Amino acid sequence: MSESPVSGAREMTVAAAFAGMKRVVPVVFKAGCPDCRGRFELAASALRLAIGASSRTTFYSFTCPECGASVRKPAGERIVELLTGGGVRTLRLHSTV
Repeated sequence: MSESPVSGAREMTVAAAFAGMKRVVPVVFKAGCPDCRGRFELAASALRLAIGASSRTTFYSFTCPECGASVRKPAGERIVELLTGGGVRTLRLHSTV
């Protein structure tokens, strides 16, 4: 008779592991447009993050859903952390030195 490596442990199926999970709510980000002053929520897929060599070249961008303006805003460390953690597509910019 073989025993499990951990006394009393039993194998768990994938279905059993996920059985208690609730529906996952998509991440949304609050944003504002400097042109039309609109305030709205955007899905991660509506944002782009560009990470440059410095804080001056690191930014996120989106298209305003209200007026259609292209918006580009600086992204500090905390914003980069939130956007990448929320699934925003990221582009790493390389310097041409």
